[in-house]
Amino acid sequence: MVVPRVQAAIASAFGEEYRQTDPVIRPSQFADIQINAAMALAKRVGLPPRDAAARIVEALDLDGVCSLVEISGPGFINLTFDGTWIEELLNAPQPAAGAQPAPLHRVVVDYSSPNVAKEMHVGHLRTTVVGDSIVRVLESLGHTVIRQNHIGDWGTPFGMLIEHWLEVGEDSPEAALLVDDPSAFYQAARAKFDASAAAAGDESDGFATRARLRVVALQSGDPETFAVWQRLVAQSKRYFNAIYSMLGISLTDDHIAGESSYDAHLAQLCQELEERGIARVSEGALCTFPAGFTGRDGDPLPLIIRKSDGGYGYGTTDLATIRYRVRELEADRVLYVVGAPQNVHLRMVMATARDAGWLPDTVEATHVQIGNVLGEDGKILKSRAGNPVKLMALLQEAVDRARAVIDASRPELSDDERAVTARQVGIGAVKYADLSTGHDTEYVFDFDRMLALSGNTGPYVQYAAARIRSILRKAGELERHTGADAAPAARIAVVEPAERALALHLLDYDATLRKVGEQLEPHRLCAYLFELAQLFTSFYDQCPVLKAGDTVRDSRLALCGLVLRRLSAGLDLLGIETPENM
Repeated sequence: MVVPRVQAAIASAFGEEYRQTDPVIRPSQFADIQINAAMALAKRVGLPPRDAAARIVEALDLDGVCSLVEISGPGFINLTFDGTWIEELLNAPQPAAGAQPAPLHRVVVDYSSPNVAKEMHVGHLRTTVVGDSIVRVLESLGHTVIRQNHIGDWGTPFGMLIEHWLEVGEDSPEAALLVDDPSAFYQAARAKFDASAAAAGDESDGFATRARLRVVALQSGDPETFAVWQRLVAQSKRYFNAIYSMLGISLTDDHIAGESSYDAHLAQLCQELEERGIARVSEGALCTFPAGFTGRDGDPLPLIIRKSDGGYGYGTTDLATIRYRVRELEADRVLYVVGAPQNVHLRMVMATARDAGWLPDTVEATHVQIGNVLGEDGKILKSRAGNPVKLMALLQEAVDRARAVIDASRPELSDDERAVTARQVGIGAVKYADLSTGHDTEYVFDFDRMLALSGNTGPYVQYAAARIRSILRKAGELERHTGADAAPAARIAVVEPAERALALHLLDYDATLRKVGEQLEPHRLCAYLFELAQLFTSFYDQCPVLKAGDTVRDSRLALCGLVLRRLSAGLDLLGIETPENM
């Protein structure tokens, strides 16, 4: 709210080169906020911190904004806002969320990226929900966002899968597993391949040999083989979409741009890199050796772009992908929401692309690193059998657990209402637990903690919104306060300390969204919503709403309505629904 004014004061006091200095705004127990910039600036400007603070205060223009500005301690600047100014901001028509970011970008976001004919497991949860929240926030800020679901739909495993499909038949129960249990279909094909390959000599008509020949046929464009490949992809899309629907993810088939999309360009890409001296043959494989990457032995680390057998790998398709996104999609920002273990690979791809001129300095490429989901033992979450936990089973268990609680606590709701609420709460709990953790850190998957109605959880924030709906419903004003009109339905007066604290936090919403968009950190939005829910609870406990006099009642109902709109909008940007009842 006051950042531009403080930065202008810093520039006036010390020169234009200091204009972009972070004001270092923090909460204060003595005022509404505390500015600590003088502490950081003191050494740079050659002044004691308190003298630097005095220079900033002298240049500050806060007429009509603050009722009190004072320096405390070694150089803290405490600001107490004028109540009238708070009310004016709170009652003004609200602009679009996070309005006026500068500059606006054309952003390509690569996220989710499951593999055809394989189960989506808990490892896909984070790349999917974090990526989807990032695109929602960036769009709300006015950026043009292009979703890209870089599915694994090409390569040597498809010879095995296609041959298995042809053997079992399209209408067989085994083929149906591609939608119901993709891992079972893949494992059956793999078991058949391994058994055949282990057989003496793997006869010319053996399954393993036929599978290898299918790879060649697929890459050569054989019509029959290609048609089966298309069926495999189509069946897997049905499965992906079932997961996305349950999770409330905004990806559609239109956003799929799998590895196969770039197959026709890989040979030319390798040829260009080789002709320009960026790639060279090493131990039979064509590789690039971007500067700054070395192995344990200190030797340059290779990025293989064509294998010794002539095949292509992830390095090749990833280079083709980044070139396409810059040239054809005209991205000026490319985000990869991908697991942390891929960091070195992605940085090598980006470095090679910059060497080749395909990723100019004007385009930002960022790896949004995703940490692991852990079990109670502190290790990567696995099933009892030691396999990755199936995502669909995990989500269904969350819904079932939420349904058991809702059935017990809200028996008066209809069966349909309880089913809808259970889905909203169960899925919301899983997504919020993931998003409220820094995306590059690990967290322990714990249903009991996720579904708790206390602490920084999805159900706690959802319950605050449901509670406000109940208050407005009792007042007969739910529709009045939740309509499309962004302005409060009555003038909000900020009188009590709890009202003031709630109002100030509401005014931080846009700044929070901008920070989330800049730092690509949805957990900042979760923290904001959790604090908003806490402040609302304190306000409601200390300030009567329905029993207040008419003028105060209208003001507080309008404040409740504004909080509900903020909670609902924030949860929506996380991809989480707001239940009508809880």
